[in-house]
Amino acid sequence: MQSCIVVGAGLSGLVAAQSLSDAGVRVTVLEREHKVGGRMRTDRVRDGVFDHGAQFFTVRSDRFAEMVQTWISAGVAAEWTLGFADASGEHQEDGHSRYKGTRGMTAIAEHLARDLDVKTGLEATELRRDERGWEVAAGGSTHTADALVLTAPAPAALTLIDRNVIPLPTEPREALESISYEPCIAVMALLDGEGAVPEPGGVQVGGDPLFWVADNRKKGISKVPAVTIHAGPEWSREQMPEDDEKVAALLLEEAKDYLGPGVKATEVYRWEYSMPASPYEEQFVYVEGPRPLVFCGDAYAGPKVEGAVLSGLAAAERLLEVR
Repeated sequence: MQSCIVVGAGLSGLVAAQSLSDAGVRVTVLEREHKVGGRMRTDRVRDGVFDHGAQFFTVRSDRFAEMVQTWISAGVAAEWTLGFADASGEHQEDGHSRYKGTRGMTAIAEHLARDLDVKTGLEATELRRDERGWEVAAGGSTHTADALVLTAPAPAALTLIDRNVIPLPTEPREALESISYEPCIAVMALLDGEGAVPEPGGVQVGGDPLFWVADNRKKGISKVPAVTIHAGPEWSREQMPEDDEKVAALLLEEAKDYLGPGVKATEVYRWEYSMPASPYEEQFVYVEGPRPLVFCGDAYAGPKVEGAVLSGLAAAERLLEVR
């Protein structure tokens, strides 16, 4: 194996690509969005800056701790807090650091992508595998490599595989089909005055419809009051088909106690695959063969940011074993 295509420039894909590249493999990363990061997503609404996907991350393993330390040293990550307020307004600390991206969560992904061949705005639509390797068509261009890594959520990855009639053995297929996700609707609310989210800028409501509220100015990434509201999974599932105006109005009403005097502008984002509800027990799904195929991401042996990173590392290491 001299080359690899990684589909998806979220954390799992970027970490896998970086590991393979460091080992001398020629890697191309294809990302359908126009920026890297996946659910490590930071966007603007006018002059407000919002993290509206992953809000923070924790560290449990030594291996992830080492990587996070490199991010801190590079100035793209920092400790945010040891805990947040709950629905009652009481601040809860448990001794575990919560980390953030210093310029938003996307900054960490941009740091990982800096030396990689990442092509954004290109959605992989066609796959072909033969004795020479993999061929991936994306956005009018075609890319070839010896191995393929798919980091999209399992249902989307399976759809891509089946649409292109790529055969999957029973065990890998059953593993992918066992994975399910919870959705999340995010509302970005640009305020016209100071909000009422308590320090350090986050409230873990944990309910439905209101699940999480964060003030991105208190978090340190926005110069103006900019509040992210996350809905709970059941409410998000019910409201997915509704129009943005209705969804925003309903969530703003639920979060009114945190919003202060008023809202200047809103934007809605729908995370269809926000959180793995039933992750697969292993760190990746590997399909045997002379031209390897690996599925990885945050739905494999540990959700959240740490799970995505460790899954990408494990997938790369498996490919390097058969190199």
